[in-house]
Amino acid sequence: MEEKTRIVIVGAAGRMGRTIRRLAEEEGDFAIAGLVDREAGLAALQEGSIPVGGSLEALGAQAAGAVAIDFTAPDASMATAAMAASLGVPLVIGTTGFSEAQKARLRELAQKTPLFWSANMSVGINVLMRLLPELARALGPAYDMEMVEIHHGRKKDAPSGTALALGEKLAEARGWELPEVRCSARDGIIGARPQKEIGIQALRGGDVVGVHTVYFLGPGERIEVTHQAHSRENFAGGALRAARWLSGRKPGKLYSMEDTFDLPGDGQR
Repeated sequence: MEEKTRIVIVGAAGRMGRTIRRLAEEEGDFAIAGLVDREAGLAALQEGSIPVGGSLEALGAQAAGAVAIDFTAPDASMATAAMAASLGVPLVIGTTGFSEAQKARLRELAQKTPLFWSANMSVGINVLMRLLPELARALGPAYDMEMVEIHHGRKKDAPSGTALALGEKLAEARGWELPEVRCSARDGIIGARPQKEIGIQALRGGDVVGVHTVYFLGPGERIEVTHQAHSRENFAGGALRAARWLSGRKPGKLYSMEDTFDLPGDGQR
């Protein structure tokens, strides 16, 4: 029987933290080594025999040999990443909204401990990350590229991290830099659409988990590619998959979901 993957859930009292915990307990091949949350959320976690604490450091030896999973907020995730690097704890991050400086810092910390970050933990979305650039190149410059993303009203960042990641892949396929060609607002008499442009629009409301639609608008036809996340279990399952994969990896790069698809057998172990 395979050894269980030990995990520490950071942000364990939050919606994603609770979902990850439930799925980990249901799957049976994970062992929860600890739960981390802010002081206000610790009371709800202090049940049973699972160690709880306000940080990875507070868990002490309980975190050793485990993989931490963090779905919190950019600043909180950065603090956890720095602590994970100092303790040598592998860390899976599902947080979005990082600045370019924060992403660069994550790449630095990944030299010290195995770090995994994805703007979207969905396996389907990450497959699209591969396929959409191929579609963009095959269709060519006659097809304009636009995107609409929809999320619940409580989401704080816009456009979503997933939309930006998809946009970066589309821009790369055309040899562009996304910040130079992204258009996320149109209003008034703006003139004709530039050919060198990728529109990314954000809708917010209700309890929508996440919908991303990419449009290729060409002469005489339109192609739409849509991904719909039906529940947070989609992201939680991806995070657990990432934690299982990251266990035993070596530091040296900021890993992503794409690394899990076709890594050679001997790989980084």
